[in-house]
Amino acid sequence: MSSSYDGPWTARKVREEFFNYFRSKNHTFVPSSSTVPYDDPTLLFANAGMNQYKSIFLGTVDPNSERGKLKRAFNSQKCIRAGGKHNDLEDVGKDSYHHTFFEMLGNWSFGDYFKKEAIEFSWDLLTNVYGLPKDRLYVTYYAGDPQNGIPTDEEAKQHWLSQGISPDHVIASKGNFWEMGATGPCGPCSEIHFDRIGGRNAAHLVDGDDPNVLEIWNNVFIQFNRDDDGSLKPLPNKHVDTGMGFERLVSVLQNKLSNYDTDVFSPIFTRIQELTGARPYSGKFGNDDVDGIDTAYRVVADHVRTLSFALSDGGVPNNVGRGYVLRRILRRGSRYVRKKLGAPIGSFFSSLMPVVVETMGDIFPELTKKQDDIKEILDEEEESFSRTLDRGEKLFDQYATRTKDQGAKELNGADVWRLYDTYGFPVDLTRLMAEELELGINEKEFEDAQEHSKLASKGSFKKDKTDLVKLDVHDLAALEKNDAIPKTDDSSKFQLGNITATVKGIYYHKAFISSTSNIPADANFGVLLDRTSFYAEAGGQEYDTGNIVIDGATDFEVTNVQAYNGYVLHTGSLKYGQLSVGDEVISSYDELRRWPLRSNHTATHILNFCLREVLGDHIDQRGSLVAPTKLRFDFSHKAQISLPELAKIESMSIDWIKKNVKVYGKDLDLTTAHKISGLRAVFGEAYPDPVRVVVLGYDVDEVAKDIDNPKWRSTSVEFCGGTHVAKTGDIKDFVITEESGIAKGIRRIVAVTGQEAYEASRVANSLKVRLEQLESAEGKEKDSGLKALSVELGQADISVLLKAELKDRLATLRKALDKAIKEKENAINKAAVNSLVTFFEEKPDSEVYFAILEVDGNAKILQNVVMQGKKLGKTVYVFSVDAEGGKVAHANYVSESARSRGLDARTWASKVSDILGGKAGGKEDGAQGVGVNVAQVEEALKIARETFSSKYN
Repeated sequence: MSSSYDGPWTARKVREEFFNYFRSKNHTFVPSSSTVPYDDPTLLFANAGMNQYKSIFLGTVDPNSERGKLKRAFNSQKCIRAGGKHNDLEDVGKDSYHHTFFEMLGNWSFGDYFKKEAIEFSWDLLTNVYGLPKDRLYVTYYAGDPQNGIPTDEEAKQHWLSQGISPDHVIASKGNFWEMGATGPCGPCSEIHFDRIGGRNAAHLVDGDDPNVLEIWNNVFIQFNRDDDGSLKPLPNKHVDTGMGFERLVSVLQNKLSNYDTDVFSPIFTRIQELTGARPYSGKFGNDDVDGIDTAYRVVADHVRTLSFALSDGGVPNNVGRGYVLRRILRRGSRYVRKKLGAPIGSFFSSLMPVVVETMGDIFPELTKKQDDIKEILDEEEESFSRTLDRGEKLFDQYATRTKDQGAKELNGADVWRLYDTYGFPVDLTRLMAEELELGINEKEFEDAQEHSKLASKGSFKKDKTDLVKLDVHDLAALEKNDAIPKTDDSSKFQLGNITATVKGIYYHKAFISSTSNIPADANFGVLLDRTSFYAEAGGQEYDTGNIVIDGATDFEVTNVQAYNGYVLHTGSLKYGQLSVGDEVISSYDELRRWPLRSNHTATHILNFCLREVLGDHIDQRGSLVAPTKLRFDFSHKAQISLPELAKIESMSIDWIKKNVKVYGKDLDLTTAHKISGLRAVFGEAYPDPVRVVVLGYDVDEVAKDIDNPKWRSTSVEFCGGTHVAKTGDIKDFVITEESGIAKGIRRIVAVTGQEAYEASRVANSLKVRLEQLESAEGKEKDSGLKALSVELGQADISVLLKAELKDRLATLRKALDKAIKEKENAINKAAVNSLVTFFEEKPDSEVYFAILEVDGNAKILQNVVMQGKKLGKTVYVFSVDAEGGKVAHANYVSESARSRGLDARTWASKVSDILGGKAGGKEDGAQGVGVNVAQVEEALKIARETFSSKYN
């Protein structure tokens, strides 16, 4: 086993010295931004240190904000490169330096220092602080692009030479030009490379993909802006953006040829060995890694870091975008654990994750804060995949054997799609498994199968909504007489995992048939099993979805599940294969959908209890919905619930979650159960006998022995046939997002739990931060910001309590701003009118007043000035520029004296509009207009003067 490094440059010490150095150079520490860039939809993950400074580079940052005041900054940015443009996922494990998660040490200058200082800092830190030998360092500078008019970066070259670096170690490079995008800020780079070997001139190996001559630091000099036409213009403020790969630097300072041989990874490797009992890590690659165990160590260690950080920043594995990337990473890692390291999966990554928290939680405290959440999500995902991995691998082996027997080199693409669609095998994971057997994938067949599945699912979704398969009274009468189709045993719905079952009935077009052979492709039909693990819609809880499968032969996608007098009908369509009565199948509900349903159902019981405690015993349930994304509860109550009452209900519910009590469920005799003290049952509901009783914190058997005990009233006791969490702590969090009246005397509460509650809190916090930023903003920026925030706040699915608080704060800000705007407008108006009055007081013989007024294009003020001129019997032409709006307002008045000389206000305004653009109109004694040529206002004033003078000469 590679032991932890105990030399002078531990990973922690490397990071600390970088921080200390730039603190000493008056840089401000800016914590790493989230790996999940919520405010940048163009990115799957933060993949470089500069992401959070984009607004500074683009010049869009609020100059009064903390970010806007930054001049020098440094940090270690958490980066993920998996999926999208920067995707290193499939290379991880194969070599010594690719990672999906890595740290990027960086220092920045925003319009402060430039090339000279940046180069001095780099050289000083690497050679004097870290002590790297100067003869093993090589630097590059931009060689220029004469065809596109970009010069060689001679400035950077000279600054490097002035550090005393050997001229043959300063190398021109054509690739050293950095751009944020097709347009926008850009500039030349200067990279620093290190030769691990030494004792030679390695200049010719720089930028040549030699693993022993590696780039460790890149200085980007942002000095140009690329316009839409492709031309480059110098930026008024020049910036420095640098990035140094932390893991690479550590490997250099620890004199290791691989990042994985450093103490960044060795504690994780030690824990992997403890958990799996695998042989020690020996650092082999490619064909040398005969059993694939070293590759597995690297993959698993890399993946646990990525998952820990992404999940701590609010990432969630799912089927879309970045969520699917995280799911792929977890499933890829899980398969290495099982296949190569020989360990069971289900909770492996959550057992490995604490070592990441131990080694990095002090630098990135969000890891420590979110440790419990990370564990829950990892277990949920891994457990779900573990139940299909065995079956999927067996099927893969069948496909691979058949391919080889046929003498083919590529797996059938439709089979690869099935592995994804039925068993959740990401395609890159199947590709990896195929590579191990020196097989490829028929991509065309795969794409065709994927497209067919998409079209079919669109069709079945539409049918599912409009043409749900139902059993009517005649069907049920027929079933009651048919001994071959028993009522369904659905007791397994309360357990975890798949079960085997037997097909007892196939229902299509109002008939029970023995086989699907004559059912058209993609048609909806129903399947009855002797036993099922699926939950049929009942008691407000939505139905399960999933698959009824014969491994390798048939996949029936279940899109709806309903119970009819004890018969559970699974509605859906065949993805492939056939079903016949008597077939043994696997009943496989979607655990990842069921998980939040459980949380929301138990949370509904908690809410029901807390409503009674806060509002009184008159609270009766009038309806409920338990969906994967929310819960909805309708109840009798005559008045709107006040905010203090809602706050009490929400905090009491959260207290139940924090108590983390066990949730018990068991069938009891209906007569006995009805007598339990404190029981909550739905009025008018017909319950089965026996009835399932769900109790928080007390075993149902204990309750049944002493049904009159008043202490049962201190907890939630309900009749319920739904699925629930094992303990209330699994719910994680609870946020009320809506309270409303839906009918006379009936109120409704909508709430979210778990991940949705976390997301509601995140959105609320981001709105709160924006509101706080607007408190220090001014003028039009504040006005437009408050308007936009008001709309967003109204539409946001966040806590009712937080929304009310933010709305109050926003209203206070709005009122104060409106008052300030009014006062400012009155002051400006008074000053503008007074300037005209003063002018004619000082020059009573003057006939005309011209002015460009500083009133931000306020046409109303211009009219007030013009009216003052009219009162004095004087001619007036005034202008005002609205720079932000890109407009010029102008207005005039022509006195009786001037009109007698032939000056017409409309003609006058028209001549001005010829210069300013836009439109103008009015009457012969007064006209006004709005132009768009802001830069021409002086010229327009000149024309106005000349037109007036021409009538007086």
